Amino acid sequence: MTSPSFPAAPDTAPAPFRSFASDNHAGVHPEVLDAILAANADHAIAYGDDPWTARLGEAVRREFGERAEAYPVFNGTGANVVGLSAMLPRWGAVIASELAHVHTDEQGAPERVGGIKLLPVPSADGKITPDAVHAHAGALGDVHHAQPLAVLITQSTEVGTLYAPEEVRAIADAAHGYGMRLYVDGSRLANAAAALGTSLRAITTDVGVDALSFGGTKNGAMGAEAVVVLDPAAAPGLAFVRKAQMQLASKMRYVSAQLLALLGESDGDDPLWRRNAAHANAAAARLRSLLDDDVAAGRVRGLGFAGPTTVNATFAILPKPAADRVRETFPCYDVMPGPEAGTVVSRWMCAWDTTDDDVDRFVAAVRSALS
Repeated sequence: MTSPSFPAAPDTAPAPFRSFASDNHAGVHPEVLDAILAANADHAIAYGDDPWTARLGEAVRREFGERAEAYPVFNGTGANVVGLSAMLPRWGAVIASELAHVHTDEQGAPERVGGIKLLPVPSADGKITPDAVHAHAGALGDVHHAQPLAVLITQSTEVGTLYAPEEVRAIADAAHGYGMRLYVDGSRLANAAAALGTSLRAITTDVGVDALSFGGTKNGAMGAEAVVVLDPAAAPGLAFVRKAQMQLASKMRYVSAQLLALLGESDGDDPLWRRNAAHANAAAARLRSLLDDDVAAGRVRGLGFAGPTTVNATFAILPKPAADRVRETFPCYDVMPGPEAGTVVSRWMCAWDTTDDDVDRFVAAVRSALS
């Protein structure tokens, strides 16, 4: 993924400064800010022995099942490294897509910090299959090979695709058949559940996932993620690993309060995590629909798409100069070369606070860049 220079947010502007580069660029949802403020009262015991973290545990069990255990951490990379480290012995390795963020976008943290060997496998659509598990199983018991003892999938994937529940179950069954564990990088798990119209449990606990990271920062939090262990036997000692890998917050109540705001504390109305994710997904669907109409009507030329828009990400194919012109107004990333010389695949992300006006202005910028 390239890191182009983005336009600075102007001091004054006729319209709000908005980015389509990442849902990380969005602000904090007001309900999350209120939750942080409410937690900022009196003193509370440090390192998670506080009422907010206790209530978060209850919320996580309500969403994921009665055996689920929550371990709040600072960020997604930390969640993945802590979760995988606790699941694996020193000789263990992880089977993952070659496009997985643990392999491409986490600066080698699993290897450097966790000492974990990654076994990347091809996956044009970002999804691995049970075949990848079977292919590496032959190394089990061979002292000369890192032992494939865990499988990682990302939901939704790095290229915006989704694993259906039955696909996750098939991978879990294959992994468990060899004594491996299944871990989900869930930085956008909320977007996946909202797109699939399922509960969080239906695409994790109920289909054989052993542990996962639950993302909050991309979905309206200020800075909060959690490792969620669904089978306590899968990650023994995780609490100690979290401390050793510098992901144990002293004032954990502020991290837990953010996640608690997203998950909610009852089974009433749709929780904030779903509302935010559904909104971001809908904004992306609207963006894609407007541009599909433009392409079909011949109003823009040179624009294509690398796949369907299923969550809050659209992957567009367009000439590099046009992508650069769009970036003059709206930050966005070129993630890889396009299929033809001179083209790029550009990722356009919507967030919990993306408005119809934001989408309209972005679409206008794309039309202008391709004119």
